[in-house]
Amino acid sequence: MIFQLDQSVNQKVNLPNVLGIEVFIKREDRIHDFVSGNKYRKLKYNILEADKLGFKTLLTFGGAFSNHIAAVASAGKVCRFKSIGIIRGEELESKIEDNPTLKFAKSCGMQFEFVSREAYREKTSEDFINQLKEKFGAFYLVPEGGTNIQAVKGCEEILTEEDDMFDYVCCPVGTGGTISGLINCSKPGQQVLGFPALKGDFLKEDISKFVSKSNWKLITDYHFGGYAKINQELVHFINVFKEQNQIPLDPVYTGKMMFGIQELINQGYFPEGAKILVIHTGGLQGISGMNAVLKKKHLPLIEI
Repeated sequence: MIFQLDQSVNQKVNLPNVLGIEVFIKREDRIHDFVSGNKYRKLKYNILEADKLGFKTLLTFGGAFSNHIAAVASAGKVCRFKSIGIIRGEELESKIEDNPTLKFAKSCGMQFEFVSREAYREKTSEDFINQLKEKFGAFYLVPEGGTNIQAVKGCEEILTEEDDMFDYVCCPVGTGGTISGLINCSKPGQQVLGFPALKGDFLKEDISKFVSKSNWKLITDYHFGGYAKINQELVHFINVFKEQNQIPLDPVYTGKMMFGIQELINQGYFPEGAKILVIHTGGLQGISGMNAVLKKKHLPLIEI
């Protein structure tokens, strides 16, 4: 990808009741201002492939506050690709200026196509894709969330030699691309734990398409009701964590994961002396949008 990255560093985390357990967080959120964390990793080889195949346009899918939409728009601008976002929810077309994610993507030059939720469910069907090709012409399709073989290849570069010391590698899970890459590049003796933001156990099948190792597990108890759903307890945890560690967490992915890790530590899940590496997958741009929702509900806000 044709832009400068900052170095990802491992930062020690202060958590209560760790009992000799060491927790570090890999600051992937700091590698780029707008295409940070796993979004950079997922897009890297997709954009190289699009360029290799001669495409000039990237097309992808996402919702109102999608980190993926923001990342594709930003990467497209920097790498001189036209970008098109198929957005879930026709009502959002009149609310672009009130939505920080869509407003940012628009400022990067992304063109939007707003579709109904019913139509959006057909986004992977051949007929729907062909309709998009008829309307927009040739494009390189990046799937919702960015997960495909190219994305997994990029996520295999997250871990480095210095990470061989860790017993556990933890990451949030959305579409399964990040954890698949981590599993593939994990070392013997390491356990990879994924914390899904969605309800249900269906992701196991998706992840299994990309991996052959068995050293992984999904911890499905910390979705807080489903994707993009949070409560005051999670907001409080995120704010206290930031105050104690100077590390911001997003409410959809990393906040839920870190909450889950703290709970597992409290429950004695990890043995004494365990070394845990937590992957910060970015997503911080979504905080502003979530705060707007929290404000309407008269709930406490996430500190930015």
